[in-house]
Amino acid sequence: MFKQAGFEQGGLEHGGKLREAARQYGRALDEWLDLSTGINPNGWPVPTVPAECWSRLPEEGDGLEQAARIYYGAEQLLAVAGSQAAIQTLPWLRSRSRVAILTPGYNEHAHAWQRAGHQLTPVSADSIEATLAQQDVVVLIHPNNPTGACFSPEQLLAWHQQLAARGGWLVVDEAFMDTTPGQSLCRYSTRPGLIVLRSLGKFFGLAGVRVGFVVAEPSLLQLLADNLGPWTLAGPSRYIANMALQDLAWQQRARLTLQQQSERLMLLLARYGLAADGGTALFQWVRTEQAAFIHHALANEAILIRLFKTPASLRFGLPGNEQEWRRLEQALESVK
Repeated sequence: MFKQAGFEQGGLEHGGKLREAARQYGRALDEWLDLSTGINPNGWPVPTVPAECWSRLPEEGDGLEQAARIYYGAEQLLAVAGSQAAIQTLPWLRSRSRVAILTPGYNEHAHAWQRAGHQLTPVSADSIEATLAQQDVVVLIHPNNPTGACFSPEQLLAWHQQLAARGGWLVVDEAFMDTTPGQSLCRYSTRPGLIVLRSLGKFFGLAGVRVGFVVAEPSLLQLLADNLGPWTLAGPSRYIANMALQDLAWQQRARLTLQQQSERLMLLLARYGLAADGGTALFQWVRTEQAAFIHHALANEAILIRLFKTPASLRFGLPGNEQEWRRLEQALESVK
């Protein structure tokens, strides 16, 4: 791996490192309130998995792909072991390219393209247009994680058209799109050079089942499938994902509840001088020079939030019940 300007090297940081925090701060694991991940704290209720899901090899034709096509409004897609599997593999499917990556953002994208030997350029949300002509690939998280920055579908499709005209790609990671499905590009993704990544980890709260989808033109999906090999999803994961994608009533309730809870979090943080600079229905993002201090102070109260060094900022996920809301408010009061 090599170093390029604008991207941090070494071990990548992620939310959810609860065991590490428990060791560092000397607090038992079950004492912690984990707000670091942006995962729905009240995820889809997983039923008992049939015994044959454990004892038989996974098979397509069980309805999962059909349920996913309906849910995402996509003509073609490929099930993968979380969108991370696609993030790590896609860069190897192109020759060395000039790649612009939205920054700050989910750092696994930059890490994967660097490892595959591409030339990277970090871009802010408002500088993409200016650099587009010099790029072969543009990688966006939409809505962005952690800033919550959004673009109109029309703007994204215009960028895609420019890239595709010279054989380029627009890669759009829609991990946080489920609460605003009308803004998704999945329905356009049979267009060459448009690649959309989706995941059941955030909105559905099913990060542990490791289920994601790549929505793209058939030839690219086949190339990706050939590189990933067979049985990318475990049988129990396929069963759970299939049922969750078809549960329309739960999805509708969750969208409404998450939007309400995110607004509640935004107002709570503002009361304690932490006005949000961005966010989604699953988290709020706060830029502050006191980010490291606040992160440490809340960790001393066994509350884990996500700290970003550049820019100095914090991401707060949603508490899952009234007790957790009270606990967060009390901790914010103590560090005010």
